[in-house]
Amino acid sequence: MKYLSTLCIFAITLFFSCTSLESASSPKSKADKILAKTIKVHGGKKYDKAHYEFVFRKKKYTFKNEGQKYEYTSTSTKEGQTIVDILNNDGITRTVNGNAISLSEKQIRGYTGSLNSVIYFATLPHKLLDPAVNKTFKGITNIKGQVYSVLHIYFNEENGGVDHDDNFYYWINAKTNRIDYLAYDYKVNNGGVRFRSAYNPRIVDGILFQDYVNYKAPVGTPLKDLPALFEKEELKKLSVIETENIVNLGK
Repeated sequence: MKYLSTLCIFAITLFFSCTSLESASSPKSKADKILAKTIKVHGGKKYDKAHYEFVFRKKKYTFKNEGQKYEYTSTSTKEGQTIVDILNNDGITRTVNGNAISLSEKQIRGYTGSLNSVIYFATLPHKLLDPAVNKTFKGITNIKGQVYSVLHIYFNEENGGVDHDDNFYYWINAKTNRIDYLAYDYKVNNGGVRFRSAYNPRIVDGILFQDYVNYKAPVGTPLKDLPALFEKEELKKLSVIETENIVNLGK
């Protein structure tokens, strides 16, 4: 499963501060209007001062937002050694048992992408207001009897990361304004197509967290076709994306 290795595109957020919700307060396009409602439902301005901790795949993560400043951390133990990565506006550092270690350019890119992608998904759709993000309304569809607005998310080449040509679709519930499904394609490692179905939604002190079932489709499958394949049970289940033991550290 290439969850982390293929999602380094999300490292774009290392180089930009996320614009505040104020930038979406006067949306101009239909996509902007939909996204503004979705961000509000998922947490809105609470993201701007959020400080949370959670566990994902036995690693402990934290994210702390203070306006334009941010800090993300991951902590894990391997063979008796405690490894801590800290990612903020200044870059990434790694310590092993409290001692800082030197990182190669390849390691910097890899560790940054891994940490940033986990936080990106855990805080969706907060980062969809980043300057390099483009969004287009793709119409209305039905999935399992529910009505959804469809957004296509893509990235500028400039400041869009090494994987700026990846594409994302979000299916937003017309009643709840929540992201119930998302999909993406990527080009690295011979390419791939993924579809995710949200479950276990819960609000922790004003911010919505969700888990996802992760599915695989053949390379080249159009993202717009994935809901129909999902309903026909023609997608291969790969994994579950579970965010556990969520704690608000900013109380």
